[in-house]
Amino acid sequence: MDFKEHIIDKLQELTGLEREAIEKAVETPPDEKLGDLAFPCFPLAKVMRKAPPMIAQELKEQLSSDEAISQVDAVGGYLNFFYNKALFISDTVKAAREAGEDWGKSEMGSGKTVLVEYSSPNIAKPFHIGHLFSTAVGNSLARIYKFLGYDVQSLNHLGDWGTQFGKLISAYKRWGDAKVIEKDPINELLKIYVKFHEEAEKDPSLEDEAREYFKKLEDGDAETTELWKYFKDQSLVEFKRVYDMLGVSFDSYNGEAFYSDKMDEVVDILRDKGILTESEGAQVVDLSDMNMPPCIILKSDGATIYATRDIAAALYRHRTYNFDKNIYVVGLPQSLHFKQIFESMKRAGWEWSKDCVHVGFGLVKLPGKSMSTRHGDVVFLEDVLNESIEKTRSIIENNGANVDDIDAVSKKIGIGAILYTFLKNSREKDIVFSWDTMLDFDGESAPYCMYGYARGKSILRRAEGMDYSNADLTKAVSDDAYTLVKLINSFGDAVADAADKNEPFYVNRYVTSLVKAFNKFYNTNPIMRDDVDEETKKARLAIVDATCTVIKSALGLLGIEVVESM
Repeated sequence: MDFKEHIIDKLQELTGLEREAIEKAVETPPDEKLGDLAFPCFPLAKVMRKAPPMIAQELKEQLSSDEAISQVDAVGGYLNFFYNKALFISDTVKAAREAGEDWGKSEMGSGKTVLVEYSSPNIAKPFHIGHLFSTAVGNSLARIYKFLGYDVQSLNHLGDWGTQFGKLISAYKRWGDAKVIEKDPINELLKIYVKFHEEAEKDPSLEDEAREYFKKLEDGDAETTELWKYFKDQSLVEFKRVYDMLGVSFDSYNGEAFYSDKMDEVVDILRDKGILTESEGAQVVDLSDMNMPPCIILKSDGATIYATRDIAAALYRHRTYNFDKNIYVVGLPQSLHFKQIFESMKRAGWEWSKDCVHVGFGLVKLPGKSMSTRHGDVVFLEDVLNESIEKTRSIIENNGANVDDIDAVSKKIGIGAILYTFLKNSREKDIVFSWDTMLDFDGESAPYCMYGYARGKSILRRAEGMDYSNADLTKAVSDDAYTLVKLINSFGDAVADAADKNEPFYVNRYVTSLVKAFNKFYNTNPIMRDDVDEETKKARLAIVDATCTVIKSALGLLGIEVVESM
């Protein structure tokens, strides 16, 4: 039984109000001592021509005999409902265990397509720690939307076009050593790229040479195209190794280059719509009426820029996927860029532009470290992941924990710790990187949540052979059991909230609260102790089993794998 829906049905029957009005009015009290659900009677005052407190009192009397409700209080103009704890625990745990890993899923997205663009590293440059913010948020959103029944397409819009490739080609032809580069492509390509900028500061003519090479690339010159493909292929091998560590995969790696032959049509469409104007020799969409700078479509030399490519990509995606939502997980500094291109698409008459959404995120702050690839001061993501794994391994060894496969456990916990950190707060907040906080087994962290799961699985292993499939869950009624089961019941709501606001931290916050409630339940409701009777053990084991399943599902939506023991 869905207790909230049951009460809404009863209120609709007794008041005659529209169901939608009741759904909007009911709320969860700020303190559970005030009840599980509250309904303000003020909207009924005009209809019933009575004071809200009187209406509340009358409704209380009519609802007090309902078996799903243990108590109804009329407080001022509010009705406060207390669920029947025994019935609620029994119904919820049985339903959750029957659903298994499908618990919390919904079909709200059935027949709808969501595109999630994220990660999008630059070819021939290392995958640095700053890229993880987009990757973590985008991967989590993709998982969340899939959980809700949407057809999700994960897109990696690679930075594989632009004058930087002219620079890299110039650098490669001057200082590149094929044998050296083949041993360590990304790092060696980075070295010569950095060297190009150092030398260009002394000899500005190198910049002209780079532009000439990129022009050759645009024109399809065989030699430059072959070098470009080499840079891209080698980069993808490196990127995919890191993606495999993170458990991330994509449906498309179409980058900027893919849209290079699709931009002329965009320019023609915008020109035909009469929204292109000339500004200092450039072709722009004038957005001054929106208090925004113009959206440049063609530079004064006739070259296209990011905006042109992004509009071409959006048009291609609309035609290819007919999406219901097109999400761009890109840093907050690009907010103006997306406002400009979305408004330009709207003015082109593309009604679907309203379904394009920029999901911004903050910065990663590392003391004394810069994120600028140009100057070579970059923190490689793979190095950070490996360091987290090693630090986790040391903690496990120092604590004397007995785990079957310390390598596998260290990897899951180490990587999970980093992902959790990037998803624990609203994505617009900056992240201050701290190993102490990240790998804290007692605080709000992935190790804490994973340990809660492992503890639950340990209890279930100890109970192996005991059949609790038809446990009498009324034997498990307690305040802490009820608090825990209410959280189990609200999993689907947390996931729906995360999708509605494109904020994975709703799931992160949820699973942390669930583990805290489980730890309290575990400490106040002994399970396998000799002095606990058999039926109570079974009832409590059923709750542990349901809890473990939900912890695993919730962490999975964050891209975090669980460990069975630690």
